[in-house]
Amino acid sequence: MNDLQKATIVLATLVGYFIILFIISWLASRKSDTNTALTGGHQAPWFIVAIAMIGAPISGVTFISVPGMVIASQYSYMQMVLGFAVGYFVIAYVLMPLFFKRHLKSIYGYLEERFGARTHKTGAWFFFVSKMLGAAVRFLVVCVSLQLLVFDPLHIPFIVNIVITIALIFLYTLQGGVKTVIWTDTLKSLCLILSVVLCIVFVAKGLGGEGNIASKVIDSGTTRIFYLDNPSEGTYFWKQFLAGIFMVIAMTGLDQDLMQRTLASKNVKESKKGLVVSGIVQVFVVGLFLILGSILVLYTRSHGIATPEKADTLFSLVAWDKGMPVIVGILFVLGFVSAGYSAAGSALTALTNSFVVDILGSDKKQDDKQLGKTRKMVHIAMAAIMGLIILAFYYANNDSAIKLVYALASYTYGPILGLFAYGMFSKSTVRDKWVPVVCIAAPVLSWVLQYVAKQYWAYEIGFELLLYNAAFTILGLIALRAGKVQR
Repeated sequence: MNDLQKATIVLATLVGYFIILFIISWLASRKSDTNTALTGGHQAPWFIVAIAMIGAPISGVTFISVPGMVIASQYSYMQMVLGFAVGYFVIAYVLMPLFFKRHLKSIYGYLEERFGARTHKTGAWFFFVSKMLGAAVRFLVVCVSLQLLVFDPLHIPFIVNIVITIALIFLYTLQGGVKTVIWTDTLKSLCLILSVVLCIVFVAKGLGGEGNIASKVIDSGTTRIFYLDNPSEGTYFWKQFLAGIFMVIAMTGLDQDLMQRTLASKNVKESKKGLVVSGIVQVFVVGLFLILGSILVLYTRSHGIATPEKADTLFSLVAWDKGMPVIVGILFVLGFVSAGYSAAGSALTALTNSFVVDILGSDKKQDDKQLGKTRKMVHIAMAAIMGLIILAFYYANNDSAIKLVYALASYTYGPILGLFAYGMFSKSTVRDKWVPVVCIAAPVLSWVLQYVAKQYWAYEIGFELLLYNAAFTILGLIALRAGKVQR
């Protein structure tokens, strides 16, 4: 198959997926008003929220990067994923009752009730930076893959690729808001699971030879999960497990993007069910990605294919290998496109809603018609900013995408985690005007600690940097205590 034929197949898959996506978006956005766009109408059934939440944290980065991670770190990522599952229980039984009790449109409204307007806006701005950078990295992976598969063979520059893809995301999320996100995420979850399962089946068949595929995977030397021997390494179990718990609390429970789905549930009981079910199922879904990674490695070995220098390219390398049936390439495209576009659309909606509610405060100042206009203008601005940041990452970054996502999160979500933790587990107020200073100082101190630990103590601080970051934030808030809160 030549590059032009491959581009045609990918393009046809894209067109088919987007036709379905726009139909779902149109159905979801019927009879929607501005309030529905911001809250989802609080009518989403728990099982739909659960299905949506299974795929919600899984982006194009996960789809492409996780199978490739087995090359260097085997199944060590599962240690973190087990922490994710525990974190989902914490979100369901600690955070969700707090948010539902206050009838919040944005979870960062809690910070204003607890500390004041400066803290509220600080939390919202940290979310804005976190989500914009994280979403840009995730969607960059999709854009780069599409550039190689479609746009390069058609001699179309990368900037046109960005403009087209951002425009498509903008259009299908503009009207329906949160309600559209929930239903498109449901489609995404189903496409993801179907594509990864079928890819496992087809690639396993391509291995040929004798023996059970399960025993081949076990004997491949790529399936080690637990690393308990060296606490100084980034893959050490307890570091990854604890980082996973708090990473998911910060990146899901304290992230407006992910929480906008569960806040659309009918009540707190329904939201708990959706979260717990999705948290457990995600362990098995990530397990499928890792198993697929082992099978991809086995395929490259058996067919004399050189191990790629960039692990993120492993999946696409095998999916489009001449020994693979065309359906594997189509499933690959379907999986990473559904993951990438849905995650970017969800992030764009959350960024728009948070900016309108938390930073501009337009929901308190404007009537429904004015609020609708403001939301559309902000939506345009968020799409443009995301496109520019994707371009910047494209020309600047060479690191593994999923590692970059979590590295960024360790710095930007730490202050958010610290603010909520102090607010929930202390009885003190703080000097609101100094909170932004504390939240900026915490990531700086975390970077210094990480550097010193590696240079002078030969100790590698991995994703658990998030915890140090949150701890610095809490220590700063303690220094800003200003009396007991009136409850």
